[in-house]
Amino acid sequence: MSKEKPITSSEIELDVTLVAIANLPTRFGEFRIAAFENNKDHKEHIAVIRGDIREKSDVLTRIHSECLTGDVFGSRKCDCGEQLNYAMDALSQVDTGVILYMRQEGRGIGLNNKIRAYQLQDQGMDTVEANLHLGFDDDMREYDIAAEMIRLLEPKSLQLMTNNPNKSEGLRAAGIQISRQLPIKMIANPFNEKYLSTKKTKSGHLL
Repeated sequence: MSKEKPITSSEIELDVTLVAIANLPTRFGEFRIAAFENNKDHKEHIAVIRGDIREKSDVLTRIHSECLTGDVFGSRKCDCGEQLNYAMDALSQVDTGVILYMRQEGRGIGLNNKIRAYQLQDQGMDTVEANLHLGFDDDMREYDIAAEMIRLLEPKSLQLMTNNPNKSEGLRAAGIQISRQLPIKMIANPFNEKYLSTKKTKSGHLL
């Protein structure tokens, strides 16, 4: 008797569910926080929402990938925490906006591997070289889950705050309407100058 071929995750239709929405008062102002679950990576992604974005056009939007070291501990090796604060402040100044906080640590390679990559960077590699040395692509992130989250929140179109053209392309490929891409300008420091330069020269970020 022949064995049945196992079903892989890529063959399963993506299912993203909005689990709950609650109020979220912050130092940047009043927001709501929405929790999602999905059947692909099974991670708990969230959205931080300003105002009622349903059926609104040109909603100010940030797709932010989790960065424990930058977002929580204030690491100066990257600009992630600064970009998140920038986005929160920007949303506080408009009527409608949303930040999708995606649990894609280390551009999708996970926290432990990110620290391994940091160790290689301490030895002289740049971020791309370190990821490749560990056996990963430069950027492992995908945007299909983020696109489904946006669909569930029902904005008509987005103004996307990002320096990464792959985010715009990934969302557009998934059918999300993006009216504008807005750059986020951060000032380099001695600890992240090489990191930012690598993002521009090797990863195509618009810095």
